[in-house]
Amino acid sequence: MSRIVLGVSGGIAAYKACLLLRLFTEAGHDVHVVPTQNALQFVGETTWAALSGKPVHTSVMPEAHLVNHVRLGREADLVVVAPATADLIARAASGRADDLLTNVLLTATCPVVLAPAMHTEMWLHAATQANVNLLRSRGVVVLEPAVGRLTGADSGPGRLPEPEDIEASALAALADAGAAAAMASQDLAGRRVLVSAGGTREPLDPVRFVGNNSSGLMGVALARAAVQRGAEVTLVGANLAAEPPAAVHVVTVVSTDDLATAMAAEAGSADIVVMAAAPADFTPVSPSATKLKKSGDAGLTVEFRQTTDVLAGLVASRPPKQVVIGFAAETASDEAELIALGTTKLARRGCQLLVLNNVSGGAVFGAPDNHVLLLGPDGVLGRSAGTKTTVAHAILDAAITVKEGKSA
Repeated sequence: MSRIVLGVSGGIAAYKACLLLRLFTEAGHDVHVVPTQNALQFVGETTWAALSGKPVHTSVMPEAHLVNHVRLGREADLVVVAPATADLIARAASGRADDLLTNVLLTATCPVVLAPAMHTEMWLHAATQANVNLLRSRGVVVLEPAVGRLTGADSGPGRLPEPEDIEASALAALADAGAAAAMASQDLAGRRVLVSAGGTREPLDPVRFVGNNSSGLMGVALARAAVQRGAEVTLVGANLAAEPPAAVHVVTVVSTDDLATAMAAEAGSADIVVMAAAPADFTPVSPSATKLKKSGDAGLTVEFRQTTDVLAGLVASRPPKQVVIGFAAETASDEAELIALGTTKLARRGCQLLVLNNVSGGAVFGAPDNHVLLLGPDGVLGRSAGTKTTVAHAILDAAITVKEGKSA
């Protein structure tokens, strides 16, 4: 169990922090809420106390004997501010200590994550961007805001990211100092990342299909991690069980042929291509145009053909310096067999990096956690286990290492 300080500044998006608080507490974390006085105009102290099960700290003076302005930050394992308004970001950047929350930010030695929420003009203003860059240079993780509906009829960048996205990024920063540093430094800024996710479906008739158990959670986590590290991200999603992050451009597909077409159209300008989707290997030769009916005790015979090898096509058309990452879900009795299977597949496919899953017994599919082997042409590059967002950062780290080490 980790000790999290959840700071809330004064914006209409403060109501979403209630949902974030619930996510943190349901995951077993000990959460102390520190709202600003303006935040209490949107969500009252009683709500925060009821949801957290903890006393709510609102100012320095009433509990001065507890030295909360130092203790809370010093004892925290993670500090998250959601929403972080333009005013809060400015005060944090200038080192102000004019309320309890800014005191906490000055005394915290743990990872600090700010989730901005403000009107578009405020987010894009040179002063706000300078403050964000300054905070990031100090190691603070400032998440990219979502693009969407704001207060009133306004719409644009500046919307608070969804609580699930904030939680995933914040807990990745908590679990892995490297992920926190990557998000703070924006090490993928200026780069384009293309990710596929989910499982394709091949039609038997208008209502039935042949598919697989892939949920798309790993691909969505990769897209989220890449966005928070500054990349421009396109996600080609096949029948996803999770909502993609709002800052991601999404292309929706159904079948393996759809996936191959979409990936080929998007891959040319990408720096990193990640084939995390699980395409069906076979598709019916002649899908029925009408719903197939039962007929007595007779069974059903279907002739299949192999589908397009999407990964092979991406490798064949790969531009110089582009890194293509493949995924392999294998059933293996032990790690040695898993590596042997992966080595054979890597040599056959020709990608620069292969992410290996042992899915014996249905492991991994639809689960929040993952454990992978990262395999390159010269052998195992590393291992990663944890939430899928944590694993996503490890995969992106490996992709950057491969890309920076590649020759033209």
